[in-house]
Amino acid sequence: MNSTDRPRLSVRSPADLVAAVPYLLGFHPADSVVVVAVRGRRVVFAARGDLPEPGSDPGPAARHLARVVVRQDADAATVIGYGPAARVTGAVDAVGGALDEAGVIVLDALRVTDGRWWSYLCDEPACCPADGTPYDPAASQVSAAAVFAGQVALPDRAALAAQVSPLDGPVRLAMRRATGRARTRLAALTGVPPGSDSPGGVSSDGVAPGGVPSGGRRGEARAVRSAGTAAVRAAFRRQRRGERLDDDEVAWLTVLLTHVAVRDHAWSRTDGLDADISLWTDVFRRAEPDLTAAPGTLLSFAAWRAGHGALAAVTLERVLATHPEYPLAVLLDEALRRGLPPSELDGWPTDAGGAVLRRRRRRRPPR
Repeated sequence: MNSTDRPRLSVRSPADLVAAVPYLLGFHPADSVVVVAVRGRRVVFAARGDLPEPGSDPGPAARHLARVVVRQDADAATVIGYGPAARVTGAVDAVGGALDEAGVIVLDALRVTDGRWWSYLCDEPACCPADGTPYDPAASQVSAAAVFAGQVALPDRAALAAQVSPLDGPVRLAMRRATGRARTRLAALTGVPPGSDSPGGVSSDGVAPGGVPSGGRRGEARAVRSAGTAAVRAAFRRQRRGERLDDDEVAWLTVLLTHVAVRDHAWSRTDGLDADISLWTDVFRRAEPDLTAAPGTLLSFAAWRAGHGALAAVTLERVLATHPEYPLAVLLDEALRRGLPPSELDGWPTDAGGAVLRRRRRRRPPR
């Protein structure tokens, strides 16, 4: 089953929804406020934010979450806070109020703490006792259905981030040596010493070198594009046969991906397939630190296309921590923060696709 084939989970009660949230997010939330948006009878979106710090104003974050939900064309939503009442109540109230002002019906507002849930909108002791309603995620039919369908709920967000953390030890040493060989190979191809900007390429922060290449340099750029296209296609073929790239293949690919034309070719071939996510996860984790921008952004794009927003977000966090000005990562990060559905950017990396986000960036946010 591809990641784009999302299984349907039947949610008939607050307890079912609480059991479903970890599978919607990909991990069990803590100290969080989650909004589950629906259109008609179907869940279309789940967004999570950190609980505000004690004494801080929850309003700005609440209004941002509400704007994100509105962009999904949702009819209604349920707000769920995870944590103690002293921290959760104000945040849930703020988000519920922001949704109401935005015209989104609030179906329920819940708090989840220590294996119990409470409803802020129900005061009937028969269904919403004052001491909360216990629930056991392991015994839930929703959890069982999600696991049967192959969905995973990691223990927390840190466990999700660990899935895209760099590999160390012998792997790092081997990749450092392989990347040295790849840089030498690229220098032989282009005639440009290792570490210099080469024609048609980008530096590790994604800024393209200026100037128009001369005829000879154009030829070198064509050679790099040709080598990059071949490397990308070979990587996708290997991955879809279930084969893992060796160190020299990964190193050569990451060196070539610093060139915009090569990266964009890889981008045009990347979708939300499990194989795409697996490929870019492996390359991202094994890449040398100065070469992580392109494979990390491609992984984030693939995860986003598959509906794995949390995986896309933690990947971008790692990319931007090292390459804060990498243009493609910055644009994709803004798309995720605005809650844009992947379908709105169909056509990337063509100019038409990128223009969608550029137009949105020029718009004033709603008051």
